[in-house]
Formats: sequence, structure tokens, C-alpha cells
Amino acid sequence: MSEEQTDSNIPAVNFPDFNFAEGELLLINKPYKWTSFDVVGKIRNSMKPLKLKVGHAGTLDPLATGLLIICTGKLTKQIDTFQAQEKEYTGTMIVGATTPSFDMETAVDQEFPTSHITEQQIYAATAAFTGDIQQYPPAHSAVKVNGERLYVKARRGEETELRLRFVTVSAFEITRIALPEIDFRIVCSKGTYIRSLVSDFGMALNSGAYLSKLTRTRSGDFLLENAFEVADLVSYIRSKKES
Repeated sequence: MSEEQTDSNIPAVNFPDFNFAEGELLLINKPYKWTSFDVVGKIRNSMKPLKLKVGHAGTLDPLATGLLIICTGKLTKQIDTFQAQEKEYTGTMIVGATTPSFDMETAVDQEFPTSHITEQQIYAATAAFTGDIQQYPPAHSAVKVNGERLYVKARRGEETELRLRFVTVSAFEITRIALPEIDFRIVCSKGTYIRSLVSDFGMALNSGAYLSKLTRTRSGDFLLENAFEVADLVSYIRSKKES
């Protein structure tokens, strides 16, 4: 059942009658430069003084935007199920340079020629990155090694031996070529690092590449177009407590 908001301070968004304690699955459009835990914390704090479990089903990097699934109450027990679902992303890579983090979190450390790259080579290169593939996680990632996140070690300048991961990329579509930019759409399994795929793709072109933009558009059957903005949802939750 939907409820139309009439308070001038509340966004004109249709919200269902939530039961956060029993368990809700919330679709959120994660803002740029927010961590996934930032979103969880913001929503959890808006529910106080209720002490409820709140968690996300699949991390998004701070520089990525798009669909983040948040579970509350009893539904947090199903987080692993939601997290395991297939994901879809759209994004942009910059060809001809690399960064240590494989994205724009760190500055360019090397530059490479691009004059030899043709559109035919770009389209053909996607074949090697479709299907069951292996990849290393980025050194600047949330993967834990000996109980510590890799990005923490990387920021201290420590080198860590990375382990290959097996992932599945069921679709890798090039949607725009305007070198040095290449736009793409990727459908992949849980645990796929798009940053790593982009870095490997640059090497496959005998050049380099890093990720400049990434948006998660789908997770399982859940779509970004049905997601709430964080500010809208938080305002609604707080308004219901005051009413």
C-alpha cells in the first residue's frame, strides 16, 4: 500500500508502509563518494531509538554509484542470498593510462600509447573477458588478508600477494568509443571486480586503462530505476517517527 507525501518538507515520493523490525529490503541509489557502510549507518541512525540490524547485500566502491540493497531486521539473515545474485553495471574506462587503484581514487602513475588501437580491436578484445575468467582483486580493495582490508595495507605502502579469483562475466558490451574513453555494460557474478577487468582490458589492448565511472544498474531482479535516494528515505523515516 502506497502513501502519498503531503508535508512540504518531505519529498514527493511514494513509500510503502515499512515494517523495519519484521524485515525490509530497501533499494538505494548509493551516492558518489559514499561508502556502502556510510549508507547503512545513515539509515540505521534514522531509525533510532529503535535498535535494529541493518546491513547491505554487496559492497559498492566509494567512487561507484547505483543500486545498493539494504536489509533490515529479520531480513538481514537473507543478505548472503541477495549478495550472491548476478549484477549488471554500466561504466566508462580511460585508455592510455593506469592508476594504482585501477580507478580515480589514486593519481595516474603510467601513460601508454593509444594510436595503434582500432575499434575492431576493442570489440574483439571483449571475447577474452567473457565467460568464466580469472582475475586478481585490486590492491586497493576491501578484500581481507589476515583479517585486514587490502586498501589499508596499500595506503601504508605495503605489498600483499594477491590471489586469483574465478568469476563469470556473462555479457561485456562496448556501448561507446571516443578514445581515450570507452563506455561499457557488464553482467557478471558476485565478486567480480570491474576495476580489475578494466585494468586487464587495457593490457589486452597493449596499452593501459583505468575506471573513471561505474554504476550498478541491477542486482538479481532488482533495478536501479526502482531505488530510493538516501536523503528521501531518511527524511521519510524521521517524519514517521515524529507523526
